[in-house]
Amino acid sequence: MMSFFGFGQSAEIDIYLDGQEARKTAEVKNEDGKKERLLLYYDGETVSGKVNVSLKKPGSKLEHQGIKIEFVGQIEMFYDRGNHHEFTSLVKELARPGDMIAHTSYPFEFSNVEKPYEVYTGGNVRLRYFLRVTIIRRLADIVKEVDIAVHTLCSYPEMNNSIKMEVGIEDCLHIEFEYNKSKYHLKDVIVGKIYFLLVRIKIKHMEIAIIKRETTGSGPNTFTDNVTIAKYEIMDGAPVRGESIPIRVFLAGYDLTPTMRDVNKKFSVRYFLNLVLMDTEDRRYFKQQEITLWRRGDKVRKPNIQSPAIMAGTQNLENTANMYGQQNNVEQDDTEPNDVSENEDILSEGAPQKEDFLRSQSNDKLSSAVTDPFDQANTSPTDKSPENQIQNMKREEGDGQNDTAIENVE
Repeated sequence: MMSFFGFGQSAEIDIYLDGQEARKTAEVKNEDGKKERLLLYYDGETVSGKVNVSLKKPGSKLEHQGIKIEFVGQIEMFYDRGNHHEFTSLVKELARPGDMIAHTSYPFEFSNVEKPYEVYTGGNVRLRYFLRVTIIRRLADIVKEVDIAVHTLCSYPEMNNSIKMEVGIEDCLHIEFEYNKSKYHLKDVIVGKIYFLLVRIKIKHMEIAIIKRETTGSGPNTFTDNVTIAKYEIMDGAPVRGESIPIRVFLAGYDLTPTMRDVNKKFSVRYFLNLVLMDTEDRRYFKQQEITLWRRGDKVRKPNIQSPAIMAGTQNLENTANMYGQQNNVEQDDTEPNDVSENEDILSEGAPQKEDFLRSQSNDKLSSAVTDPFDQANTSPTDKSPENQIQNMKREEGDGQNDTAIENVE
C-alpha cells in the first residue's frame, strides 16, 4: 500500500507457511477469473508459519504501532463489493508498538482452525480464506495478504438411489430416462439410459448437459446465474419405439465444485442434468433433474497396512513364484521321492488356471436392483409409483440456444 505522500513502502512482508514445499496445492479462480495454484488445507487443520519483515534500506528504522496477523474466511458479493461478510476471523499479535531496526521474523500458529466451507469463485460471489499481516503505522499501514485453498471432504452417501422418471409430450412423445445414482463425487461417471416408449414426432437429435445454478442473495435481491458446464450429443437421427440410448458422462475433466446449499445464508450452488430433444423444426423440449455432487478424499496408500485383496494377490504371486522355483529345484537337484511327489501335488493344485473375465459389479455401475442401461434386452420398467408418473417436458422459448434462460425445475 502506498503512503499518502507517494513514497513506497519502507518494509516488505513475506509470509512463509510451515511445510509448504510438501503440501498439496489446488487451482482456484481469483477475482479476475484466472486460475492460480494455492496451498491446500482442510477443516480443522492448523495453519502455522512465520512472517518475515525486511527493511528496504539497510540501517533505516521503521516506526510502527504494532504488527498483527489475521486468519480470515470471507464471502464477497460482486454486486455489493464494499460489504464483505466474514464468517471466520482470528487475530494474533506479532509485535507491540516500537521501532524496527533490522530484519525480523515472527512465528505464528492458528491451531485446529475451523474452515466450514469450500473456496469458491462464481459469477456473482466469491468465498475465500486468506492470511493478512498488518504493520500499523500512523499515516499508512503496510499490508500483505496470502490466499489459501480449502476443500471440504465428504464420506460416501448412505442413501444414493437411482433417478428414474417418465416424461413426454401428450400423444406425441413418451420417454423414460434413468441415471444410476443421484449423488456423484467429482471424479465419478454418470451412467444411464433413455428408453423410448412412444415416438410420434420427428426428433432430429438429443443432448444432455450439466448445468451449474448459482443463487445469491434473498428475496427481491436474489440473483441466479446458470452456466452450462458440459454438453453431450447422445443421439443423432430419429429414434423408434422400444429403442434404448445409453448415457455415460465422465465428470473428472470438468471444473466442478461440490453442491453448496445456503452457504452462510448467502449463496447456493446446485447442479442439474438437462435432457434436451430437438425436432426437425428446431423446437427444443427439455427436462431437468437435480443431482448432488460431493468431494471424495484421496485414497492414501499405507505401506504397512494392506487390504485383504492386495494381500491375497501378493500371496498368490509369492506362491506361484515359490511353486515354479520349487519345480526348477526339483529338476536340478536330487531330492527324495516324497519331496518330488509333494511338489507335483502343489503344482497340480496351485498352477494358474485359465478363466473368463467377469463383468464388474462395483459401486460405480448400476446396482443389481437397477437395470443395466447398456443391456438392449432390458425392457422398460413398469413401476408406476407416484414418483415415476409421466411428467411433461417443457418447450424452450425462442431458438433454445440461450442456456441461461432455462426454467427452474424443482
